[in-house]
Amino acid sequence: MCFSATASFVAGGVLMATGAAAIKVCQNKKHIPFASIPLLFGVQQVSEGFLWLALEKQQYSHWESNSTYFFLFFAQILWPFWVSFSIRLMELSPRIKQRLNFILWIGIIASTYLGYCLLNYNPKASISGYHIRYDLNFPFYFVWYSGLFYFIPTVIPTLISSIKNMKYLGLVILISFVISKLFYNEHLISIWCYFAAVLSSIVYLIIKRTQPATKAFS
Repeated sequence: MCFSATASFVAGGVLMATGAAAIKVCQNKKHIPFASIPLLFGVQQVSEGFLWLALEKQQYSHWESNSTYFFLFFAQILWPFWVSFSIRLMELSPRIKQRLNFILWIGIIASTYLGYCLLNYNPKASISGYHIRYDLNFPFYFVWYSGLFYFIPTVIPTLISSIKNMKYLGLVILISFVISKLFYNEHLISIWCYFAAVLSSIVYLIIKRTQPATKAFS
């Protein structure tokens, strides 16, 4: 997250409230994993707030390692699986579900590989300008492939889903990724997670507008 610990905590609180509201309006239990995305992003942003404190203030430095790993658990492990899984769970079109099944497996592979790397390559976080930079130290020859395997399950499901308004979410997330990659490449993990977190508030609108077409907890 950009700027400061305060900004991260405020964004986290707003997102958790948005996620709770999205879950509350769910009438179909299959929609709950998708509705929980803002809440999960909120928890992730709060963890980066604690990381800001650890990096800026000596008295909180003992939080640095746990906060780094906690943030990267969401950024690297949870999202490739969760996004594709939650959208696949909501999808009604059998044809698109088949495609999402394939993408979900890509997400599982990406999450598994990135989880292995987090456990074995000692990632580091540091403040660079007004951003947090994450140095993952993953094997260089797999970086491009792991990036592609991350992008596919976190963005493509939103673009191919038949769920009402889902493509708008996918489009704005795609644009945010391009902006982050072009202008903030060194801080891509933090910046894109922030953009995606803020944009995840659209999840509430998607959930709210899909409920009339579903039966309660069907």
